Amino acid sequence: MTADATGRADRANGARGARPDERPGEGRAPAVRPRSAREAYRDLLPGLMLADERLYCLDSDTGLFDRDAFAAVSGRYLNLGIAEHNLMGTAAGLAASGRMPFVTTMATFAATRALEFIKIDIAYNALPVRIVATHGGLAAGHLGPTHHALEDLGIMRMLPGFTVVVPADARQAEEAVRQSLALPGPVYIRLGRGATPDLDGGRPAAAPFEIAPFEIGRAQWLRPPGDVAIIACGPHPVLAALRAADLLDARGVRAAVLNVHTPHPLDADAVLAAAAGTRGVVTVEEHWRTGGLGGAVAETLAERAPVRVARIGMPATFAERAGDQEHLLDRYGITADAAVAAALKLFGGTHGGGTDDPCLSRV
Repeated sequence: MTADATGRADRANGARGARPDERPGEGRAPAVRPRSAREAYRDLLPGLMLADERLYCLDSDTGLFDRDAFAAVSGRYLNLGIAEHNLMGTAAGLAASGRMPFVTTMATFAATRALEFIKIDIAYNALPVRIVATHGGLAAGHLGPTHHALEDLGIMRMLPGFTVVVPADARQAEEAVRQSLALPGPVYIRLGRGATPDLDGGRPAAAPFEIAPFEIGRAQWLRPPGDVAIIACGPHPVLAALRAADLLDARGVRAAVLNVHTPHPLDADAVLAAAAGTRGVVTVEEHWRTGGLGGAVAETLAERAPVRVARIGMPATFAERAGDQEHLLDRYGITADAAVAAALKLFGGTHGGGTDDPCLSRV
């Protein structure tokens, strides 16, 4: 499927599945429709470009943007078509000339198809290119493994000088884009496809602390330190981590939740603080279990404060069938229930936990 066709399909699917609640409860205003991170990025970028002449938008015929939105910055929105190699080369040239291009494409094409150009043209020269990759993880589950991006975080965090950011909601996506303007070198921002709730709306009322504002490079505590630590990145994994913490609390297990929205450079101090004094750490991510957040956390703890780590993520397999994102997350065990099982296993099956290994493939 072409990127243009993908964009049209996404817009159609989004229109069907993103209507506000038409039956609000008595005395309540209609529910606010959650936004997707890519919608937030789409709506924010033209205004930023108007205020900063360095900024360019390079598109790969994604269907995300309306060209009319860039009328006030004529000449700085460039749709290069489905040619990701050229996209990255052009971005490198602009960045080397004092500009700051935002490159928009699907995550799987950025991290694999265009990788050589990213490595040699952008990373090697430490150029200020912002790669905004949509459809991260299993977000394009309906299009099959060719469009799944389950290796991108591992690839990008291995490239010297890259900052890698995975916002957990639309507001964090906006902040990631804004804050990236002040960062040196290249930045990879991974966005999903569908809408998810903003984390601010799900802050636990009983939390004895204020959740710190989003800041690139600094992990965000969503639950205080506890008996185990659940470390997550990305919208669905973070929501699963919060749900798992609630389920564990009902079993008498206190679980810290750490939103590591910047897998690289990793906030090692926060990871160490989350792991300190616990039975172990559970990582949750929409990525293969190797190379991504779980790998980064395990590497850090192995070197500085060894503790047991259970990694919840995609098993070492390609999805054998297409399906929507939620279906695939459930099928492959990237869920709150899997995080609960992993946490309970760190207690040796106590607190009502079973003995099944949550890291075994559920295929």
